Amino acid sequence: MSDPRETNLVLDPKYDAAGLVTAVVTDRGGALLMVAHMNAEALAATQASGEATFWSRSRARLWKKGETSGNVLRVVEMRIDCDQDALWIIADPAGPACHTGATSCFYRRIVGDGLQPVA
Repeated sequence: MSDPRETNLVLDPKYDAAGLVTAVVTDRGGALLMVAHMNAEALAATQASGEATFWSRSRARLWKKGETSGNVLRVVEMRIDCDQDALWIIADPAGPACHTGATSCFYRRIVGDGLQPVA
């Protein structure tokens, strides 16, 4: 363990070639809500506002979750993994996390070569 990212208490995210880290979002109970990406600006905006902001790869811009729907994610806690290339955001959702209206973006299970709704 010679990488200081793994041993010190300095926030130093290891962004990928596109300048992004993966962010996994759960609610306080641990239910998986969504997975998105953050760049340095999104991380700073999230820390400053207390509401989750991400980098939208499809829109190529910052995206505050709930900016149009009102379904913001109020950040309770943020954690970073051992080598600082992934974030875990624990949040209180102000409505459905998925743009489809589902509570979670993970509302279907893979069964064989098909999908089934999660009850």
